[in-house]
Parts: sequence; C-alpha cells; structure tokens
Amino acid sequence: MAPAEKQRRPLDLRQRSVLAGEAAAAATEVESALEAPGDPAAAAFFDVDNTVMQGASIFHLAKGLHRRKFFTTKDILGAMWMQLYFRVVGVEDPDHIAETRNSALGFIAGHTVAELEELGEEIFDEVMAHRIWPGTRALAQLHLDQGQRVWLVTAAPIEIAQIIARRLGLTGAMGTVSEHVDGVYTGQLVGDLLHGPAKAEAIKALAVREGLDLARCSAYSDSVNDLPMLGLVGHPVAINPDARLRAHAREHGWRVRDYRTGRKAARAGVVVGGVAGAVTGAVAAGIALRGRR
Repeated sequence: MAPAEKQRRPLDLRQRSVLAGEAAAAATEVESALEAPGDPAAAAFFDVDNTVMQGASIFHLAKGLHRRKFFTTKDILGAMWMQLYFRVVGVEDPDHIAETRNSALGFIAGHTVAELEELGEEIFDEVMAHRIWPGTRALAQLHLDQGQRVWLVTAAPIEIAQIIARRLGLTGAMGTVSEHVDGVYTGQLVGDLLHGPAKAEAIKALAVREGLDLARCSAYSDSVNDLPMLGLVGHPVAINPDARLRAHAREHGWRVRDYRTGRKAARAGVVVGGVAGAVTGAVAAGIALRGRR
C-alpha cells in the first residue's frame, strides 16, 4: 500500500503521533559529521521555539511570507491572534488544534518544496538569525564539542527545521512532515503534527536507526507539552521554562536554564513566549504556506 493511501485511512491520535514521529525520523538528514571523538550512542535533542530561538519560528516565517505578498493581512492577523491567545492562556486547547489542523490541510496544496526552502533561507537571515538564544546555542555546541550529535525536534515544517539546523552547524532536524509528490505539496500531513507524544516517537525511531542509548542522551525544551520527549532521555533540561515545566523540573531534580531577562522570566507561566508547539505546527502546515500566485 502506498504511503499516501495509508495516510488517508482514519487514524486515532496514537497512530497519528507514531506515524508523524516515524516520518520525521525518516526525513531527517545528517547535516554535519562528527568532528571529534566521543560517545556515538549519546546525542542531544532541542526544541526550537523559545528554547533555541526567541519566539515562534513559524511566526517569523509567516511575517516574512506576508511581506512577500504570499497571503493577506487578514491571514497574518489571524496568526497574530493565535500567538496572543497562547501567550496569555498558556495552554493548548485540543479543539483549537484539531480545527486548525483540519483547515490547514487545503492551504498547502500546489506549492513546492523548493519554494518553501528558498524563502526559508532568506527569511532566516532576515529575522531569525539574531533571535537565537546564545546560551542555548552554547549548550548545543558543548554537545558537538564532546563528539555527540545534536538534532532539533520541532512542530515547525521539517524544511524550516533543517534550515535552522544547517545554519547552526547541528547534525540535523526533525519536524512536521507534509506529504508531497514530485516536489509539490498535496495538502496532507504525514500522520500529524510533530508535537507532544509525536516528538518522543520521532526520537525513539531515530534512536533505533542511529544506535543511540537514550539513557545517555539529553533533551531541552521550554514547554510542559514536551514532557514525553524530556522524560524519554537520561538528561532532561528545562530551558526558559513555562510555569508548569519549571515546577515539574524542580520536583524531579532536572536542571533549569533561563536565558530571558529577569522581568520576562518572572512572567513565565502568565506570558508564554512564542506559539505553543501544536499551533506552531498547524500554522506551519497552513497559514504560513498559504500562497497567492
């Protein structure tokens, strides 16, 4: 049975998460080889939004596409409203996630992978590069210097995630995979967004492929929604954490690193930086890819 046919069969949430994780692991590329002797069974996994980068990567991408007339002001205002909602509420409503995912699928159809990759490179240079958290970048470099591989794991489109990983000199990236045929998007996601449990599934699939010992691996995130990923490894770290993740980290003796200003850190949990993972992926699949010819 062809992958596209399997994708269109009704799947429950668990099956979609597994499929999304396996697709992300299969699609990830090794961008740079190990340059120092180290532990080949150890690796580090970094969430992107508000962990590696200030704010939501897909929101920055959406603004760049808007400037290039890829969608209307009404569309970008909708994306801004979503970001504001999740900043204030700080939780992810399953109904909002499902609604956004379902409405997003039609927007991506007809656009090419090359188109997104080319624009992603430009927009990274314009608005993303200076938003990288230096502290988190240094942590990633420490793993690389120890001869460990470093992957990004994000709900953003895998094409964008790979651009960020390549520009930072990391090993590779796993992100939400959108189905495409002959380089043209069909408007379907492969499984689901790479969010929550799907991130853990992606890491498990990659660990099997690359021979990783998860007990010797590290994971970094700002969000309580990434507990499945953080709980999978032997060395979880909370970076710029929201209130619930900070409390969980303290309860379990996890390391906490906060690279925000004191004022911003004090507001953690009331104002959640960036768009939450699921919305990032949903916007990635829909609004940010909605083009006007």
